[in-house]
Amino acid sequence: MCTSIIEIARAEGMAKRGDEWFPLTQAVVAYDHARHAPLGDVITLDFMNTSLDAGARAAAEITLESAKALRAALDRAIAAAEFEEAEVRGKGAVVSLVRAA
Repeated sequence: MCTSIIEIARAEGMAKRGDEWFPLTQAVVAYDHARHAPLGDVITLDFMNTSLDAGARAAAEITLESAKALRAALDRAIAAAEFEEAEVRGKGAVVSLVRAA
């Protein structure tokens, strides 16, 4: 059974397919059956540019545990980056420190 769990966010940045980089417009996070990984249900991360052809995407299928570890790593990196921006570069970013688990 499909879960229909899908979250879409605007994304700015670049992604790579083959030897080519392309600008991103959105990121899709879903939880459903793996299409490529030899796993059951997975978190799929799909970065794409909706203005380009269907191949303008970079995707990954990861386990729920891997997704939780990635989320924790993102939280730590974001907290450190906000501290860097606010304290070191003086850009006035709101500092929200996250403790490593």
